[in-house]
Amino acid sequence: MDFSWQRFLEIMTLIFEHNLTKIALGGLVILILVALLQRLVRSVLSRTTLIDGKESTTIISLIHSIIKYIGSIGFIFYALSVFGLDIGGMLAGAGVLGIVIGFGAQSLVQDLLAGLFIVYEKQLQKGDWVIVNQQYEGLVEEVGFRVLKIRTWSGTIISVNNGQVQTIENFNREKMRLIETITTSFYEDPSKVMRVLEEACAELNQRLSEYLKKDLSGDPVEPFKLIGMGSLNDHYHGYNYIITGLCQDLTFFPAAREARSIIAQHLYKHHIQMPEQQIITRHKETNN
Repeated sequence: MDFSWQRFLEIMTLIFEHNLTKIALGGLVILILVALLQRLVRSVLSRTTLIDGKESTTIISLIHSIIKYIGSIGFIFYALSVFGLDIGGMLAGAGVLGIVIGFGAQSLVQDLLAGLFIVYEKQLQKGDWVIVNQQYEGLVEEVGFRVLKIRTWSGTIISVNNGQVQTIENFNREKMRLIETITTSFYEDPSKVMRVLEEACAELNQRLSEYLKKDLSGDPVEPFKLIGMGSLNDHYHGYNYIITGLCQDLTFFPAAREARSIIAQHLYKHHIQMPEQQIITRHKETNN
């Protein structure tokens, strides 16, 4: 029995002294530390009253990503050290590997600083609907250490490096001005059109009141109203009219959809003629 127990201890010693075992145990320890740190950050920031909910989730997303990257880099360095490689000497050396790591670190630092400034300046937050670089439109899914993840309307995830973000159009900054432009035919009487649109604005304020941005007294800051004629010749199509209203950011899209429907119903009810594209063709006559 003593021999068997001694043999077992020898086998276990050999297993734990093996490099692969050390790497596996080290990876497990780092994984546990990363999970504990992420949970601690989430617990602390979710309970604080100094920042609001969306800002808190954005900061949590960024810090979680930083912790994950630090844990991954730490595991790589630990694995290399297990095989006897001098990590300090490799990083301090001026060899090819040091240059490659230096360029990689430069890109990481650029993305990290860009991500920190995006969060610090509150250019966007997790859950905002944005257009990035006038090209990528969708919901902010994650603000990470290196990349900004955007989920498009179709469900596709687009990842953009933080350092490559040049412009951000944010649809969730407390308020959004709904602007609807209506173009009618040149043959429509402008006074009649404006009267119909005024009636449409009255119905918009009645039916879409809960979408409007309110002041402290509960009154709409900027109710739906007809601004007037925006153009006498809208791209050679007809007269152009503008209706605006200041909405809450979270209700902008449903408000815009319902507003278009109400305006279209009023135009149809009063038989307002919209511009139509006409194509005129001429045939050259030939003499026989």
